[in-house]
Amino acid sequence: QVQLVESGGGLVQAGGSLKLSCAASGRTFSRYDMGWFRQTPGKEREFVAYISWNGISRDYGDSVKGRFTISRDNAKNTVTLQMNSLKPEDTAVYYCAVANYYSSSPNDYLYWGQGTQVTVSS
Repeated sequence: QVQLVESGGGLVQAGGSLKLSCAASGRTFSRYDMGWFRQTPGKEREFVAYISWNGISRDYGDSVKGRFTISRDNAKNTVTLQMNSLKPEDTAVYYCAVANYYSSSPNDYLYWGQGTQVTVSS
């Protein structure tokens, strides 16, 4: 089992940047692919970014391509999401999660963090 804790959320003005981190427990972290999702009240969880276990493969949701960057450090058991050029519509609770293979569906992810709030003001 993997436990995940997100951090780095907060309030930022439109056009600004934030860096989210996801700290994982467990020695098997490096075996897992990782993803970031976000959710707003009343909406389904939305795919934001994916990174393979070795960091070679990455993918992004259409709404964040060119603005967000996912990375990982297996030695430190962390995954980060660098968010630039933030927009008010990026406001959401952001979650990191683990998976055994590539997927943009939250249903395919095994473990989830508790989430961190990101609020972008206009």
